[in-house]
Amino acid sequence: MATVRNVTRLLALAAVSLVGAGACAFDPQQGQAGPGGTRQVGAADEATGASASPGPDQGKQRTPSRVTPTTGAPTRKPTKKPARTSSPRPPAGCPQGERQRDVETYLARLGGFGRITVDGRQSAADCAAIKKFQRRYDIRPAHGRAGPTTADVARRLAGTDTRRCRAGSGTTFCIDLTQQTVWAIRGGRVVMAPTVTRTGMAGYATPAGTYKINFRNTREWSDPYEVWLPYWQRFVGGIGFHQTTTYLHEKSIGSHGCVNLLPGDARRMWELGTVGTRVHVVGRRPGT
Repeated sequence: MATVRNVTRLLALAAVSLVGAGACAFDPQQGQAGPGGTRQVGAADEATGASASPGPDQGKQRTPSRVTPTTGAPTRKPTKKPARTSSPRPPAGCPQGERQRDVETYLARLGGFGRITVDGRQSAADCAAIKKFQRRYDIRPAHGRAGPTTADVARRLAGTDTRRCRAGSGTTFCIDLTQQTVWAIRGGRVVMAPTVTRTGMAGYATPAGTYKINFRNTREWSDPYEVWLPYWQRFVGGIGFHQTTTYLHEKSIGSHGCVNLLPGDARRMWELGTVGTRVHVVGRRPGT
């Protein structure tokens, strides 16, 4: 009898253990904890994120090692989207201007500023060439944008015909009032390529004609206008070449007849010139 009772007790304990395990792990419909402390699967896991799919910041989270149902649809791996191709965009910090094609055309004609593609679309190479051009001629800001000032300067330089200047046997300074450009010829060869200038405004037009440098001073004081004139080279009356004292590309103003130059160009012409250097002035500044 004792043996039978022991066997009966063992069978009862086994049955209780099986019922408890089933209620804890495999009863998704169980909503509350049972007498033995069982709970719905995932209740605590959802609070910690253990049973949830990894989110954007959980990509490296370890997957819990437990049995999952196999009756559902198989999980599909996310497919990698192909790289999206887009149309060429201007390089960062180098916006495209409204005169893009014009500037490309003029710079390609001028040469010397880098690779240019004449297509009306900004590129990294176009940007670098336009910036180089703007820095050379002090166009502000030099950010590579093909705006009106850049287009105007490039047009005037590209349109300058150096053959219009009647050069002498020595050095000749040439001024095209129409294009507002200046260059130098020595021995029949252009020794300073055309660059920009700003001549006399309305009422003070720089006169066309042929003259000679008659006085020079590296720093001349202007009595009537009370301003220093660096690299002064006078050629007629009180009119001469000198470094600009204002922003050269401000077209609403002008000189009182003098030929304003960028600093580097004023120094170069000082190096090339001397008393007696021939000056040939052609054309007429628009608006004068």
